[in-house]
Amino acid sequence: MEGFHFLQALFILALASSLAYAFDPSPLQDFCVAINDPNDAVFVNGKVCKDAKLATADDFFFSGLNIGKITSNSVGSSVTPVNVAQISGLNTLGISLARIDYAANGGLNPPHTHPRATEILVVLEGTLYVGFVTSNPDNRLIAKVLNKGDVFVFPVGLVHFQFNPGKSKAVAIAALSSQDPGVITIANAVFGSDPSINPDVLSKAFKLDKSMVKSLQSKF
Repeated sequence: MEGFHFLQALFILALASSLAYAFDPSPLQDFCVAINDPNDAVFVNGKVCKDAKLATADDFFFSGLNIGKITSNSVGSSVTPVNVAQISGLNTLGISLARIDYAANGGLNPPHTHPRATEILVVLEGTLYVGFVTSNPDNRLIAKVLNKGDVFVFPVGLVHFQFNPGKSKAVAIAALSSQDPGVITIANAVFGSDPSINPDVLSKAFKLDKSMVKSLQSKF
């Protein structure tokens, strides 16, 4: 009888241990609201899988990262993404790329985060001043000037940026640990939300005059 109770306890412990080590997979979108009616449901990552027998080389192919994009915009940079939207074969593989072009004399990839990915960046051309800020309460800036061939890592979810201080254009390639890393550009999200955040909130949060907040909101 004692042996039976021991085996029963051992079984329950093993079951509890297996549950303790279980976890949900990383999300592939900003949120997934649970729903009971399957008729109103969508796929978690917005994609369905093709029959593997029908896959072709084009499902795993993208061409064009050798072509730079125009950087004559307000921030002086342009991003060419290569994620699951461009290569359908990336679905479920947890990786993607991007090319970033920076204008000379101040081209900027503004402070932003990737909520679903760590980023590793290599400079192909020019010079970049890059950095990220650690989480609260330290908010410590970790930054460095990179030259051609240099590599830098931005940890998942942390605010980071790249800036071109040089007199010639710069080019970098970034690899990200998600098929769809997402991007939240801080200024756009805060001052360009739709609908707008109440200026009283931003005025207090950023210690700015309300008129300044409204001016910034009008620019986004």
